[in-house]
Amino acid sequence: MKPDTRSRQSLIPASEWLAGYQRRNLLNDTVAAVIVTMLLIPQSLAYALLAGLPAEMGLYACILPLLAYAAFGSSRTLSVGPVAVASLMTASAVGAVAAEGTVDYATAATTLALLGGIILIVLGFFKFGFVANFLSHSVVSGFITASGIIIAVGQLGPLIGISIKGDTAPVLLSGLFDQLTEIHLLTCIIGAAAIGFLLFARYRLATLLSRAGCSENMASIIVRAAPILVMIVVIPLSAFRDFESLGVPLVGHVPSGLPPFSAPNISWHLLEVLALPALLIALIGFVESVSVGKTLGAKKRQKVDANQELLGLGAANAAAALSGGFPVTGGFSRSVVNFDAGADTQMASILTALGITLAALFLTPALYFLPKAVLAATIIGAVISLIDWDVIAKARRFALGDFVAVTLTLLVTLVAGVELGVLTGVAVSIGLHLHQTSHPHFAVVGQVPGSEHFRNVMRHDVITHDHILSIRIDESLYFANAAYLETVVYDQIAAHQNLKHVIIMCPAVNTIDLSALEALGEINLRLIDWGIALHLSEVKGPVMDALGRSHFLQELSGDVFLSQHVAVATLTATESADLAPT
Repeated sequence: MKPDTRSRQSLIPASEWLAGYQRRNLLNDTVAAVIVTMLLIPQSLAYALLAGLPAEMGLYACILPLLAYAAFGSSRTLSVGPVAVASLMTASAVGAVAAEGTVDYATAATTLALLGGIILIVLGFFKFGFVANFLSHSVVSGFITASGIIIAVGQLGPLIGISIKGDTAPVLLSGLFDQLTEIHLLTCIIGAAAIGFLLFARYRLATLLSRAGCSENMASIIVRAAPILVMIVVIPLSAFRDFESLGVPLVGHVPSGLPPFSAPNISWHLLEVLALPALLIALIGFVESVSVGKTLGAKKRQKVDANQELLGLGAANAAAALSGGFPVTGGFSRSVVNFDAGADTQMASILTALGITLAALFLTPALYFLPKAVLAATIIGAVISLIDWDVIAKARRFALGDFVAVTLTLLVTLVAGVELGVLTGVAVSIGLHLHQTSHPHFAVVGQVPGSEHFRNVMRHDVITHDHILSIRIDESLYFANAAYLETVVYDQIAAHQNLKHVIIMCPAVNTIDLSALEALGEINLRLIDWGIALHLSEVKGPVMDALGRSHFLQELSGDVFLSQHVAVATLTATESADLAPT
């Protein structure tokens, strides 16, 4: 392959799959596109309303963004578009800006998408795909669970015909209870029937279809397309029975035609206010997309590159901003449907964008009669899968740190809102990491009988020697844990009498900085004063190189051994020789 061709394919992954595209791929992608389009129409409308935006913006967010990701994204089956969590975060951000009266909701939303796109593209060019590591799985689980609860509670209002506003669970619940006497009966019946069918489809329909002889993949696709089935039934019924005259809130007029192609009118004040929300939405969306993309890619042995995903999602969000949309990311349910429907490449997304374009041109008059309660039911049905009711219990069983991270993230998100929730999660994750690395695990070790292995004396029946203390450090050494290393060594020396040798076992020490080196030097000098020799064992090459660049090895009172077994064997042999009669 020529260098320029390789470079083009690395920047535009679409050129790689297009080069070998065949008629069989087109057939598979077309089938997947038809199914995803049917799923995406109700979802896009619902998520636009969830974000506090006109319904047509949901359709606009599913045209150019899909084309942009198809060109620059590294996953061949990820389907981008509006998603529940990003829409909730968008509603929170644009609601605060619009409340000031400086700009309208639509302008704020498109600006948010543009900022997020620029942030992702910049991170992608500088190979910052590793930023996903700053959001631990426990934090993301707690945040998504709390967001799912907030979304579900917020949609109970439209589901029963009342209007409630708020960004936190307490505010939403308070508004819900205050207006319970204003429930609209027919709207409530429509909403209950819609959510009932969607829940039935999620938990029972697949089993019934399988018993009827339907394949597992086809049953899964039908289940996930349940919202479009509800629309097919309810829209004609709404038009025929004139639900609008009966007081049922409808979607109303949705403009036909293609989205306006223009950059949002941005002010410096708007950039300052929306910069942080844009960053948070971009990062959460990126983490979710990469997770879904890698999961699906592994099933087909296709590589998903995190840095390229930053560029792909950045391009998709920039395209959304330029076409009247709002922040988008890879959707779990759509991507799974796309995968299960047999999509081979991102051509499926290109064809889906074409399908949404046709819907925006010709189907919007029918959407006038769609009850908002059905869209609320669609959102609730979608976010139920996001809520992990057992997440706190699972984290508690696994580790205290994960339990703290999950619990704090979940509670802060519920009580204080999504932005503060995710910031809390990031802060807790970093704080826990710093605490763990500043207090690394250590173990006094001894030799397993009949082997050359050394294990924790508290866990195994091992052989130890009174004159030798072996301490294994299970973390790299740097400024944050240098003082703790000294404390550990001195405390263990105080607990062991008649010592002549201390061996620091370093199999898990990958790096060492100047502060830790100075701490080792201080330990060496103090042990010399006490008549104890300091030794190191199993030191890795990069750490040994760092020690060689200092005077530590020349000043070390003991030796550096290749293995712990050699160290103990050498020192015990030396001690026996010293004690032997002359």
